[in-house]
Amino acid sequence: MSDTTVQVQPLTLVLVPAAALAAPLLADRARRWLAVPTVVFEIVLGVLIGPDGLGWAKTGPLVAAMSQFGLAMLMFLAGYELDFARLRGGPLRRAGAAWLIALVVALGVGALVNRSALTGAFAGLALTTTALGTVLPILRDSGELGTRFGSLVMATGSVGEFGPIIAIAVLLSGNTPGRSAVILAVFAGITALAVAYARRPRPAWATHLIQQTLRTSGQFAIRAVVFVLAVMVAAAVWLELDMLLGAFTAGIVSRLLLSDVPEAQEAVIDAKLEAIGFGVLVPVFFVYSGMTFDLKALLDDPGTLLLVPVFLLLLVSVRGLPAALLGPPDLTVRDRAALGLFAATALPLIVVITTIEVQEQQLAGSTAAALVGAGMLSVLILPLLAQHLRGGSELSAAGSARRPRAESW
Repeated sequence: MSDTTVQVQPLTLVLVPAAALAAPLLADRARRWLAVPTVVFEIVLGVLIGPDGLGWAKTGPLVAAMSQFGLAMLMFLAGYELDFARLRGGPLRRAGAAWLIALVVALGVGALVNRSALTGAFAGLALTTTALGTVLPILRDSGELGTRFGSLVMATGSVGEFGPIIAIAVLLSGNTPGRSAVILAVFAGITALAVAYARRPRPAWATHLIQQTLRTSGQFAIRAVVFVLAVMVAAAVWLELDMLLGAFTAGIVSRLLLSDVPEAQEAVIDAKLEAIGFGVLVPVFFVYSGMTFDLKALLDDPGTLLLVPVFLLLLVSVRGLPAALLGPPDLTVRDRAALGLFAATALPLIVVITTIEVQEQQLAGSTAAALVGAGMLSVLILPLLAQHLRGGSELSAAGSARRPRAESW
């Protein structure tokens, strides 16, 4: 029992939720001068209490596992929020074209960063990501999620998450292209079966059980969603794909599974899932990301430190610029710029990609630290600039009232 207590690090168990609790308090106080997203404070507080900061909190297997659960829940909620009826057509086509342009440019940039073409592809891939899971709570808190602009950001972010995840499965799995194609086809088949089942009319007993257990210890709907998440993540891991792909698709399947739930019950279910995600698990991921940030690698080498703003500019130009330029033609200049800034906001997949590359000795640790540092700066700075350009929730409410059909975008 004592050995387990040592491994768990009791002080860390207190400091991580304390940082998560302090983050919204600080965000609320800062809102008097500047609307700073809560995730910004979660990451900064993680750096502060972590090994390279004050050294109060220690990384360990328990907190690391909780962080992985948080990342999975973050991606699940991103998939759960998708409304394909609104995103299909113009938004997804434009987002897909913008990502493909970013991919081609990023692979060229990666080749300049590293001499090896393969390593260059890995480094360039990090520049094509969008942190949809990070942007999602920001859009939600600012009232943008239900607006036309919010749908455009969701489409751009979805492609910016889904495209790199597929690329990770192909490039970073170590499999041959043929085997990767077979694995992806198998996962696509599993997903198609899950979607087909989710779209079937729900039996009367399930409807009754959801209603009867909605406010009891049974919680059938929540347990069903957790089961779907576990199955899809397990399927992805079993097929040697990244778990993020499984979590993201689990969110999509769960939304379809609950699509015909009465509105009042759906609101309760959504609130419970958000409480589990944004109230418990997701903050741990962001605090832990700050704790594990290699601050020494940046501060000890001035050259590495200079790479951080360079990579940040590359994120904006490689990922953000195509998204902005390929936005709907009727977007204002400010909204177009805001869309590009949200598209260039990246962190979780940068951490995943650089971690794999460093473990495979395909990327220098200092370069990986600079990329992660740029990703952190993108989360800290770019959403703030985007929200400033958008002008806050008043524009969001106005945009929501006159939202056009998705197909016309």
